[in-house]
Amino acid sequence: MESRTIEQFQGKTILITGATGFLSKLFVEKILCIQPNVKKLYLLIRASDYNSARKRFTNEVMMSELFKIIRDKMGSVYFCSLVEEKVFAISGDISQEYMGIINSQLRNEMYKEIDIIINSASTFDERYDIAMNVNVVGAMNVLKFAKNSYVCNKTTEIVHEKPLVMGETFNENSYLDMDVERRVIANKLKELETQNATPKEVTIAMKELGIQRAKLHGWLYTYSFTKAMGEMILGHLKENLQLVIIRPTIITSTYKKPFPGWIEGVRALDAFILAYGKGVLNFFYGNPDSKLDTIFFKLSFNCIANSCYKMFQMLKFVNLVSFHRLDKTYENMKMKMRKAIRLSELYEPYMFFYESFDDVNTEKLRLTMKEINLDEVLNFDPRCINWEDYFMNTHIPGSVRYLF
Repeated sequence: MESRTIEQFQGKTILITGATGFLSKLFVEKILCIQPNVKKLYLLIRASDYNSARKRFTNEVMMSELFKIIRDKMGSVYFCSLVEEKVFAISGDISQEYMGIINSQLRNEMYKEIDIIINSASTFDERYDIAMNVNVVGAMNVLKFAKNSYVCNKTTEIVHEKPLVMGETFNENSYLDMDVERRVIANKLKELETQNATPKEVTIAMKELGIQRAKLHGWLYTYSFTKAMGEMILGHLKENLQLVIIRPTIITSTYKKPFPGWIEGVRALDAFILAYGKGVLNFFYGNPDSKLDTIFFKLSFNCIANSCYKMFQMLKFVNLVSFHRLDKTYENMKMKMRKAIRLSELYEPYMFFYESFDDVNTEKLRLTMKEINLDEVLNFDPRCINWEDYFMNTHIPGSVRYLF
């Protein structure tokens, strides 16, 4: 089915960062599926050289079960030749200058060719210094790379929701200065070095520092704080560059396409599902009436908990000795308590969430997809989902299959 939207990718060269991540793989699969006439897909992969990047691409992306259906549909020979012709793994790191692409000739070729850049590289539960380098400095490096590219020469109207202004915070008594934040990080690292702190002590201290600085300015944890700073930098420095910022909510497994239940890596909900299903935890801290925000749709968190309980009772995975040896000892109980407290602290913003997000722009996009008959190909209407059925019969079984 041809449409203006699919045609937008025809003959285009796209650069994707964070290429081995969950969302990037889904995007690559979707592009190859609906528009194999894309000119090139550059995938930026953290690796020491081209061969290492190509090896990671093969092992972590192409060998993923996600690509099985498109491989079978196109035929293995054609699919492999398509990937060989269109997809290029590039070694690099967005936290470094020029995104870590050392080869200047390659950079210049990319500058001339690239039409679209998608930055999906990020880090979640990480030390403040590392989160700063990836989520803030990395975003700035991607922007610099884009400004050298021909993507700056095209202009279209961009609709913003509520862009963050440089320096603004959620705390009226504070002002966010990123140079100050970087000095705070440098000073803390120097202090820890002076104290001969172990690597574990450095990690703990830097994680705590990130949370402290986030709360100082009105954010709840390091990830959202550093991602917000990244957005501020992009908005402040973009000039005439086309910029679209997508803020996805809690990511779960695939709904239907390319097949139901595929997931990779333990995500927000799955940390609880995994711990509960393996018998490591049989409780966690949260308000059952809080609203779980998945894809701009509100759902009672209690519904998830009930679905999880029913599913694992049915599968008979709860407290199975084959999954976890349950020692009813004091140390075992302390371990469970520490685990529960850690998860509760990390996911507190989700466990006690009552607000609503403005999804006007997303709804406009969905209606546009329907108008041009693309709602089947790119369907993201959550109202068509029976959420209890989805968690019972798709997401939790997918978590068991791909995460356990």
